[in-house]
Amino acid sequence: MKIAVGSTNPCKLEAVRETLNLYPGFAKAEIIGQEVQSGVSDQPSSIDEMVWGAMNRAGNARGLCQEYALGIGLESGFHYFPLAGYMELSVCAIYDGNQYHFGFSPAFKCPEAVQKLMVQEKITLNDACYRSGLTSNLEIGKSEGIIGILTKNRKTRKDYTKDAVIMAMIPVENKF
Repeated sequence: MKIAVGSTNPCKLEAVRETLNLYPGFAKAEIIGQEVQSGVSDQPSSIDEMVWGAMNRAGNARGLCQEYALGIGLESGFHYFPLAGYMELSVCAIYDGNQYHFGFSPAFKCPEAVQKLMVQEKITLNDACYRSGLTSNLEIGKSEGIIGILTKNRKTRKDYTKDAVIMAMIPVENKF
């Protein structure tokens, strides 16, 4: 079985691979990363935009080859909650050829300096983390992520991406 992931980000690919290994029917699947368009901004700023980005990635990845059983799209970003402020989260969309299945990661708050840079200057989370001095890693999203820095690696980007994939797998595994 071949499964396409709409990304070549090693962190996302490893998260999908490790998660699918938890499911007997998918444990031996070949995970293939595909560079596809998300159709949304580089830094999504709403849940709707993240859902669209994840859907587009899943559909575009699966559409590249008839052999792909599933297409998986992952899109992270910020959403403003009136009572909580800006929260970072990730959305997973799994496309089986007929319908999309969704899952979400936990959400967390980022430092004010990072949020301010992203909102006012409309830059990506990677750039905001670097420019705020939170990290010297210009590709934090391909490693532990800002969540890894803020939790001192108690939770990493791979971990919270796996959470989103597990949630999206619920209807796939239970066939609803």
